[in-house]
Amino acid sequence: MAGATPQNRNNSLSVPWSDTVRFIRQLTHDLRNHLNAIELQATYINELEENPNLRSEIKRLREMISRLTSALQKLSRSLGDVKPNLIAYRAADFVDDLRKKIAQEFPDSSNEIVWNVQPNEGVLDVDPQMLQHAFIELFANAFQHDRGAGELIVTARIDKNQFIFTLDEPKTRFELSTENWGREPLRKIGHEHYGVGLNRVRVIMEVHGGEMHARYDSKTARLITMLMLPLSRQGG
Repeated sequence: MAGATPQNRNNSLSVPWSDTVRFIRQLTHDLRNHLNAIELQATYINELEENPNLRSEIKRLREMISRLTSALQKLSRSLGDVKPNLIAYRAADFVDDLRKKIAQEFPDSSNEIVWNVQPNEGVLDVDPQMLQHAFIELFANAFQHDRGAGELIVTARIDKNQFIFTLDEPKTRFELSTENWGREPLRKIGHEHYGVGLNRVRVIMEVHGGEMHARYDSKTARLITMLMLPLSRQGG
């Protein structure tokens, strides 16, 4: 029949994650090139202009460009290949350094964290900077997304041949499934958040031979995330 709508048409697309990553990274690269060109032009105009009010506005424009460029760089890094440079690192030292970094990254919120640390003398084979980035991402999510009233409780311990790190955080609401936690990038997107952070954490954990799991306790309204890493085979 002329003009009839075709039946059983499937308009959905299934794009491999590797293709999606390649697209996003190319897009951010192109946008950064344009922003760099705008920054250069703004710098040139600023040098020509003597009006102090206009120079002030040009400065604000350059700051806005810088923030956007930084955001694109962060997004591109979060989608980059994960290739750790492993070194032996005492679990106790890792937690201690992480606490200091958390205090630097979240100066207004770090005092709301309760640390229960019992790592003993376990040694990890890790890329400290990369692993620290993964842990910081968890804290950033805890502070920014639907946080409830109460403290964040951190537990770090050695259990047999594993280093186990647990982040217990209050959530005012939680409607997500934790079954595939960290395995569904781009699922939850919001202002300046693109749904790739948890996936990055999972990937970093797995290249270190570790795991990430999460569960939500509806009775206490708390999300519990557990990161597990194997101890070094070289021992302490």
